Amino acid sequence: MSKARRTSSRQASGSSKGLPKVPSGVAGLDEILDGGLPEGRTTLISGGPGTGKTMLGLEFLYKSALAGHSGILLLFEERAEAIRRNALSLGWNLAELEKAGKLFILESRLDRDAVLSGDFNITPLLAIIQGRAKQIKARRIVIDAIDVLLRVYNDPRRESNELLHLHDWLMDNKFTTLMTAKKADNGDATSRYEFLDYMADCVIVADMRILGQVMTRRLRILKYRGSGFATNEYPFVIGDEGTVLMPISTISLEHVPLGGRVSTGNEQLNELLNGGYRQSSSILITGASGTGKTTLACTLAKAACDRGEKVLYISFEESGEAVVSSMLSPGIDLRPAVRAGQMEFLTVMPEAMGAEQHLARALRRISAFEPDHLIIDAISATMRMGHGQSAFDYLVKLVDFCKRGGMTCIMTNQLPGNDVEIDFSGMGISSLLDTIIVLRYISLDNQIARSLLILKSRGSKHSNSYHEYVITDNGIRIQAMPGERNREVTRGVRGPAHGALGTTGIVE
Repeated sequence: MSKARRTSSRQASGSSKGLPKVPSGVAGLDEILDGGLPEGRTTLISGGPGTGKTMLGLEFLYKSALAGHSGILLLFEERAEAIRRNALSLGWNLAELEKAGKLFILESRLDRDAVLSGDFNITPLLAIIQGRAKQIKARRIVIDAIDVLLRVYNDPRRESNELLHLHDWLMDNKFTTLMTAKKADNGDATSRYEFLDYMADCVIVADMRILGQVMTRRLRILKYRGSGFATNEYPFVIGDEGTVLMPISTISLEHVPLGGRVSTGNEQLNELLNGGYRQSSSILITGASGTGKTTLACTLAKAACDRGEKVLYISFEESGEAVVSSMLSPGIDLRPAVRAGQMEFLTVMPEAMGAEQHLARALRRISAFEPDHLIIDAISATMRMGHGQSAFDYLVKLVDFCKRGGMTCIMTNQLPGNDVEIDFSGMGISSLLDTIIVLRYISLDNQIARSLLILKSRGSKHSNSYHEYVITDNGIRIQAMPGERNREVTRGVRGPAHGALGTTGIVE
């Protein structure tokens, strides 16, 4: 499967085709801006400290310069050298772009003790910008901390007049401008500078909040003249490669069809699934602790690696070494696949970061490794990423990404008890799943045993009978249970439990 197929992005909805736009350079932002920033107009990013305003502007200029569009960064608060050092932490060499004439950084910090004298205005500053723009052929400008410049006037009327003068000058010279400004901590626009929101053609509001002891940055589009835009609030992260937005509401179900059948690595399970599971499907293995969920998932993983396919294993509860070692007991040797580079592990505690950081980290690894199969062990642990909505968003986006890219997604889930529940995932995502395998403890002849049920297999025949499931030194063994004992394990379970191969599953 090609990387392009997996990373293809959806195009803008086209609701604002008459308005020229330029790419923002920020992953996911153009999607909610319906195509990008307004060309030749002004965009305002407002937010409190640490919300990523300067980063968004800097990324716009950096990505534009790489694409061949020169730009100017005008600083009223931070030092130019500090900006260069900060950018290097992301691998962005601004000095190299400056040397090549693709970027010009103008430091115009004002003395905090400066006193306004005479008819002070920004005309000389605009002349400098115009000269540099002509020299490097720049049509894109980022003005960072415009509110710092306005404070020097200490007169609301003078502030408005100078800002309107700046806005008109930028429009007359057809600059695509991005301004940043601070706003009140309570999330409302600072009343002193609220006219900024009315002046700008596009207004982006960024904020930062703590939910469940996890910090999350969020962004929303307040207005966009002449263009449609997504109106919801969207989480974003600032990582090693810049800013990433992951808007869940723009998911448009552009999924590839399910592929052909492939082996699970277990002949009995293949028979129950009428020949194996479907490629590009989403599979949930759910059950109480110790029922063998990881063992079954690793059985599927080894079979995939034996076919020459690649598997990325996301573990929230064990290290990769621990998983490989524990699987030796049931005779599942994953070491050759790991040594051959066919299987990689991505392990981290759920509490280590927010759901957005977890998702961005997973998508970066998927993009680099290009797996055919993704295993998430266990999705129940995602509840510890902050709160239930964060866990839901993480899983929906990741499953959607797999479905659009044609990857098979295998998830394990730990149920709090042995009883089968209505929501077998425990996360509200059961409708997204193509196959659900339920593992339970049962009592057979006064002994504890395990049972397996194919509860659902979308668009496919499958067994809907309970089968005994035994973990041996040579893998798993699945065998039918006598009718009397089969009836015994169905007590208290909603829905039928008997029958041969059916055209649909019990749950659809």
